[in-house]
Amino acid sequence: MPNILVLSASVGAGHVRAAQALELALKELAPGAHVENVDVLTLTNAAFRRLYGKAYLDLVNRAPHMIGYLYDLLDRPSRNADSRRDRLRLLIQKANLKKFTALLDSRPWDLILNTHFLPQELIADRKKKRRWPVPHWTVTTDFDTHRLWFHEPCERFFTATEEGAAYLASMGVDAARITASGIPIHPVFSRPKPREACLKSLGLRGRRPLVLQLAGGFGVGPVRNVYEQLLALERPLEVAVVCGRNEKLKQELDGIAPPTRHDTKVFGFTDQMDELLAVADVVVSKPGGLTTSEVLARGAALCILNPIPGQETRNSDYLLEQGAAIKVNNLPLLGHKIGKLLSEPERLERIKQNARRLGKPEAAFAIAREALAFVNSK
Repeated sequence: MPNILVLSASVGAGHVRAAQALELALKELAPGAHVENVDVLTLTNAAFRRLYGKAYLDLVNRAPHMIGYLYDLLDRPSRNADSRRDRLRLLIQKANLKKFTALLDSRPWDLILNTHFLPQELIADRKKKRRWPVPHWTVTTDFDTHRLWFHEPCERFFTATEEGAAYLASMGVDAARITASGIPIHPVFSRPKPREACLKSLGLRGRRPLVLQLAGGFGVGPVRNVYEQLLALERPLEVAVVCGRNEKLKQELDGIAPPTRHDTKVFGFTDQMDELLAVADVVVSKPGGLTTSEVLARGAALCILNPIPGQETRNSDYLLEQGAAIKVNNLPLLGHKIGKLLSEPERLERIKQNARRLGKPEAAFAIAREALAFVNSK
């Protein structure tokens, strides 16, 4: 029976969701396998967990441009492979993740899959110093591959895009060890969903262009302002908003009386995201790697709003270059840009076609199949 360990870190939701997608794909393909999915930040103390996870979210909300500065700074190649900066970071991580070492020693693992660079770096260091024999693979979760994902030794790398693969190769990784698989998303996105059945299940009407507004898992940001911009459009729409776990926000939006020309529905936390994306014409969202991959898998047009400097601005650049999105730089222009896009059906269809071209709904299964084939060949 294969023993496979899937590792992530809850810095934002994307890394954990990618790990969950891999876990589900592995269990579906090999029901008898032992697959353990662990968020490594559950194995550390509260202070380090806050520093590593919560501090990131605090910077996103209060000083996003600092995130962009640090992202670019850490992406610069070091003058040597073992810089003082990297050694200090690794020392701090090892001192605060001793329980992680116990996890690595808890079973005779056949393979480890990393969806965050924190466990990937720690395992690479262990393999380098102790010649630890357990193979580990790295699965990136944004369209650009940052230098922090590059730690050797690592047997395989799976990137979101060919560009990400080329960047890894430029750092010296053998191209034979790199696969541009796409970002792993929940297996449900690999299965077609009939539009009419989805509309009925969601309680939506589907008689007008459907704009889906996403506010992330915690329902933060200028959600009300975006909603009001959409409701101000003269063109009749159906607007669906997902408020995540922010119940106060849902109640606030439910209290807004929409113009009679629009159909609207406000959702709280939902497990029907695949169905919502299957019926959406346009999705208004930040361009996180996992959310964007889900949008592409369902072939909707993305309207990018408020990308976090760093990984999300690079995701945005990639999507715009590929013709799979539009971008709103100033919130007061949101209604204008959405209205213009919906008034140009041929342009809207081109963006949707580009989204479908980029979409990798089978990414989790593709990685899982390779993992199982590798383990079974040992």
